[in-house]
Amino acid sequence: MTPTNFTFSAAFMLGLAGLTFHRTHLLSALLCLEGMMLALFLALSLWSLQLGATSFSATPLLLLAFSACEASAGLALLVATTRTHGSDRLQTLNLLQC
Repeated sequence: MTPTNFTFSAAFMLGLAGLTFHRTHLLSALLCLEGMMLALFLALSLWSLQLGATSFSATPLLLLAFSACEASAGLALLVATTRTHGSDRLQTLNLLQC
């Protein structure tokens, strides 16, 4: 494994570990998801550059567009839950009370 691949894999795994173990606030979960998406975007960009194929050059931009949509939906949910529940703590959310 090259050092570049190890760096991107480690960044993705750190984001996944943060998402798994630090689930107290919705904002921290959204930041971990954005870190994972950034690692995937950089890895896909370097992979398409190393491959040299022009057919894969649109893939990182497509991932970046989906990441932006995910971030905006996450922030909208963050604002909505903060307005209705008064906090972004995940322990205060209960799906059975919706």
